[in-house]
Amino acid sequence: MSQYNTGALCAACVRARTWEKGIPVVPDRVWGEPDVQNALVQWDFGRACRLIRFHGGLRQEDMAQLTGLSQSFLSMLEKGQRRLTNIDKIIELLIGLGVPADLIPLPLPAPPVSVVPRQPSAFAGDADPSLPWTADRMVAALDVAVGGSEMDRRRFLTAGSVALTAFVNEWCSAEAEPLHRAAAGSRLTTGLLDSLQRTTDQLRTMDASDGSGSLASLGQGHLRFLAHLAKESSYGESVGRRLAAIIADTATQTGWFVFDSGDRERPLSYLYAALRAAKAAGDIRLGAGALSYIAIYSYSTGSPHHAVSAAQRARDKISHLGTPALEAMLLTRQARGHAKLGERQAAVAALGQAADLCAAGRSEHDPDWLYWVNEGEIHGQMGSCHLDLGDPDRAAASFTKARNALNPTDHRTRGLFLTRAATAHLAQGDLEAGCATAHEALDLAESLQSARFDQHVESMIEQLRPVADSPYAQDVLDRRATMLAARS
Repeated sequence: MSQYNTGALCAACVRARTWEKGIPVVPDRVWGEPDVQNALVQWDFGRACRLIRFHGGLRQEDMAQLTGLSQSFLSMLEKGQRRLTNIDKIIELLIGLGVPADLIPLPLPAPPVSVVPRQPSAFAGDADPSLPWTADRMVAALDVAVGGSEMDRRRFLTAGSVALTAFVNEWCSAEAEPLHRAAAGSRLTTGLLDSLQRTTDQLRTMDASDGSGSLASLGQGHLRFLAHLAKESSYGESVGRRLAAIIADTATQTGWFVFDSGDRERPLSYLYAALRAAKAAGDIRLGAGALSYIAIYSYSTGSPHHAVSAAQRARDKISHLGTPALEAMLLTRQARGHAKLGERQAAVAALGQAADLCAAGRSEHDPDWLYWVNEGEIHGQMGSCHLDLGDPDRAAASFTKARNALNPTDHRTRGLFLTRAATAHLAQGDLEAGCATAHEALDLAESLQSARFDQHVESMIEQLRPVADSPYAQDVLDRRATMLAARS
């Protein structure tokens, strides 16, 4: 069966969905307006968006939240300054707004919403985010991540950006069943759960100091054991929720290990499994953590609008918890997405909020796993945003502040910021400072095992090749060549 099915998205599907307070929805009456219908039939998406907002009483911020498209892009679309021609973006817009299929001259993928009878889905089996968020489907999502074939993962992610939007939306609004299991296996003990959490914490610490290296395989092995316990052990609801929390934490970390090791195909399957586990655990903070890594994945792989959307949704969910460090971290992820989109004002505003929250200090409600958020992290993300926005002077100043405030054991983050600081100095025309900083980055590159860091080092090296006749640059290039020769 084709991935796309004519008529798969219907008004009844969208109306059947339950939205939590704070998440906008286009009122049904909008689709009966003749001018809206006419704009959609003519594929005039700018006019359609403007009319949908007018008739539905929505803001551009609401439209951005629904569709995953940036507010600045939607503004230009409505003004006729931009056109929407990419088929994936068109599908994302129409599904996000819930446009009835009879108003769309285009076959759409099956909707990521729960209705009876169900339409054919674009997702594979239990991977469909619209299916009830049960313990069994949490385990099924884990099986896809750690035990599924490459074909399983491809089918799981076949809807691309539609899948990402669907999982983020469903995590925000779905309800989870109580998590307990009366199996024939042994009963889980508190001591065992403590040990399992310590293993996850140790993997996280190793990653920060040494890079992902072989941690992806270690994380996968740990996650397989956790999935086995979820399926075969006996536990009540409170123990089951704690097990699900450890699974969510471990799946998030493993998805990050896989991404940091250079794999761009598999991370999302782990992060989607983490969202299901966080929902089963009833821990909004863990879900927000998974969304923060989805944001990193998105702005690192050419979809910064998804980074903004994921971070905003996470912030909406934790806004009542009193977790300043967690919100500050999410704001930096949102700011990176804005910066990649060229949205300077939005990026600077998000960074300012993040700095204020970080200065206020952590609260007792901030999660322990977020120990690494500090002033150095905020300044480093500020530098990265300024670099993306084409302001190397501010970037260099921010990276200098980051260097002085970072946790000294967080070697990979320090290395990443050093490569970007070197790039900023070179963009300033300060070759000597750029090369000196590049040497500092190479000091860390000799011991760190991170494909992502290596990619940043190579990008830094490429900035030096046009000035290779300089003795400063040649010294760096020669050192890098010697390092690569030693590895081979």
